[in-house]
Amino acid sequence: MEWYHKLYVSDSIAGKNVNRIKRKINQNAGTVSVYVITFSSNRENLLDIIPSWVLMQKAYPKKNLTVIGLAKGHEEALLLVKQIVEETYRNTGSVDIRSYLNEKRRLA
Repeated sequence: MEWYHKLYVSDSIAGKNVNRIKRKINQNAGTVSVYVITFSSNRENLLDIIPSWVLMQKAYPKKNLTVIGLAKGHEEALLLVKQIVEETYRNTGSVDIRSYLNEKRRLA
């Protein structure tokens, strides 16, 4: 699993220790109500919203995941996805989030 360098975080997580949450997810420890936002596993979709407890399952394919956002609760995850889509569209005129964020990473 890879973490996006400029991780998007919801308001409820922003003031907290994001590194602690990331460490817990990496170590398969419980993180109640935390959702991760990743690039979609299906090219037809834009992003995936995954409850962090799903990532604790050994069979879940985490190898090719790139986490681009963390949110507390499903509603905040939806709002964060909306923010990412709007930012992408505002800056590129399209909703190709993967290309937009990869370009931002390259320029950083």
